[in-house]
Amino acid sequence: MTKEQKTVVVLSSHTKSLFWYRLDMMREFLRRGCRVYAFANEPEKDWADKFAAYGIVYRQILVNRTGMNPFLDRKTEASIRENLQDVKPDCVFTYHAKTIIYGAMAANRLGITEVYPMIAGVGSVFLADSLKKKLLRAGVVMLYRLALRKCPAVFFQNEDDEALFRSNGIVKKQAVVRVHGSGVNTELFSVMPLPAQTTFLCTSRLIRDKGVYEYLMACRKLKAVCPEAKCLLVGPFDSNPSALKPEELQPFLDEGSVVYFGEQEDVRPYLAQSSVFVLPSYREGTPKVNLEAMACGRAVITTDAPGCRETVRDGENGFLVPVRDADAVCEKMRWFLEHPDSIQKMGSAGRKLAEDIFDVKKVNAAICEAMKIRPVDG
Repeated sequence: MTKEQKTVVVLSSHTKSLFWYRLDMMREFLRRGCRVYAFANEPEKDWADKFAAYGIVYRQILVNRTGMNPFLDRKTEASIRENLQDVKPDCVFTYHAKTIIYGAMAANRLGITEVYPMIAGVGSVFLADSLKKKLLRAGVVMLYRLALRKCPAVFFQNEDDEALFRSNGIVKKQAVVRVHGSGVNTELFSVMPLPAQTTFLCTSRLIRDKGVYEYLMACRKLKAVCPEAKCLLVGPFDSNPSALKPEELQPFLDEGSVVYFGEQEDVRPYLAQSSVFVLPSYREGTPKVNLEAMACGRAVITTDAPGCRETVRDGENGFLVPVRDADAVCEKMRWFLEHPDSIQKMGSAGRKLAEDIFDVKKVNAAICEAMKIRPVDG
């Protein structure tokens, strides 16, 4: 390596997310002459070759992304610290709550000052108001304050999350960099012809905070008045506390409200079958699934919630609906059935937004600039 080259670690609590959502960013780091390591939770035997195909070194770390055991979390910090100490990176990019908190703590203990957290949504702990959640939230806020105090900059994907972190005293002196989500590869996700029949699609982990239950209820209501309606669902079951159980999904499958395709590595074949994309999430950073649908020329129904509202200009490339309102989701789905000629126009408007604002190349350039990762010839 030349003196100008940097060693960068990208740290996540979820290997699949790291590979599918951050690969374009890591490849940009490589193009700029960096040596790139990826740390996440799943075994190296399953993932090392996949990352190595792109020139990235993958390492497994010990992290349970949904657990709340403080003794295991101490082991998470130790695992990250051990790997960072071995790699000796110049800078660390980290996202997901646990790897932000314990990754930054581990880096602080090793004297690594260039740690850049990406707040890609705030999670269910900031959404619920039960006493248990409030107590847990207080603890999480304290950990965030401790972990992020030395970070030179923090990335946010929407102004609501930034305001939340500022109001809780998590972000004070750090520089704040706003980026348009994780971006979308507009070459990989290209415009597809619309299917002959108006078809709805939701792709998401099957958790309530993503609005999956509202989507299922909206599909049930729609089928009751429009039996010909076609609704698709793609995504895995999850260990999140708000996850749907298979027995909760089964009645909707039995009655034919939705067709479920399970977890899929490549969602493009399902976007090709759809006309309108639906994500009634309660809160996001910036939902990448919306951006992928927009890049493919699909109209979008999503919520007027932090992160989601950044992706849709109401009435232009889709519609915004209230959070936790299956009736409103159903109403907009029915509107598209009654106005099929609007789907092409809205889909084209979404594609333009994807190109002009959310293109991954623009997002990655902003990230590299904040992290002082210069082009090789720059």
